[in-house]
Amino acid sequence: MDPNLLYWRTEGQSFFSRVRTWFSLLDPALLLASDPEIQKAHSLLAGRLEELGQKVSSGSAASAEQSDADSVFGLFASQVVASLLPHSTVKPALFWQFLLQSYYAGFNFAHRNRSSEQTGLRQLLLVAGTVSYAACAGALPQIFVNRLNITSPPVQAFLRSALPVPLSAALAFFSVFTIRSEESETGVQVFDQQGNLAGVSKAAGKQAVRETALSRAALFGATAAFPNLLLLLLKRTRLFQRNSLLAAPVRHVSTALVLGLMLPVSFSLFPQLGTIKREELEEELQAGAAGGHLFYHRGL
Repeated sequence: MDPNLLYWRTEGQSFFSRVRTWFSLLDPALLLASDPEIQKAHSLLAGRLEELGQKVSSGSAASAEQSDADSVFGLFASQVVASLLPHSTVKPALFWQFLLQSYYAGFNFAHRNRSSEQTGLRQLLLVAGTVSYAACAGALPQIFVNRLNITSPPVQAFLRSALPVPLSAALAFFSVFTIRSEESETGVQVFDQQGNLAGVSKAAGKQAVRETALSRAALFGATAAFPNLLLLLLKRTRLFQRNSLLAAPVRHVSTALVLGLMLPVSFSLFPQLGTIKREELEEELQAGAAGGHLFYHRGL
């Protein structure tokens, strides 16, 4: 049996256990961990899997996965913060949206389910089109303010504070749904309870893409919403009324904090090892679902 399959079946099906795992993986303090500490953590993981009858292939995998996990937050945080700022002109809004959507599209593409590798011109055009469309759509609030010469404070507040919340969530969903559309069209591999390959399922592919897209919508929607709500409350206090310059650093710090908290939470909303019921599978795969369901790797 695949060790990853066994691990997520035993440890990854509880939401709180998944949150705990992702918080550990994305802990910035682990960047300072020494090689002996990494090897010790790997030994503990190896011992746990051996108790379950499995082996871990390489000690370097622990440090590699930690490096990959920490890099997720490195470039991502600055781009998210900059893209959510109220800009004075359209050009910087488009620039930061383009950087964010490019990084986000690359992340979605790199962490898709790779059951059927068919990367070609169509997929590359799909990625480029998704980035271009999402960048322009993400800058729409600033485009409206500048092109329509909106000077009304309530309307500006709506466009710069309220509209980015559903817009960010919708664009996050859209990016995953389009860039990983190949999984819905060609299917992903599904496995039985023993980890044996049962076949390729389009229904499982659609479910994997939908779950991932919803988790991304939650991540970006919450990251856009909470800092704006916090500023709305703080601006009513005397401290902020007397010191309006405090708004910018509070926005930056709160956005980064919410993003840092929501990243592991969003990754944990659905199990990495997804399950699909027998009746939702294609007819030719239903016979292999001995336990009433099959498993698939959702991607990230």
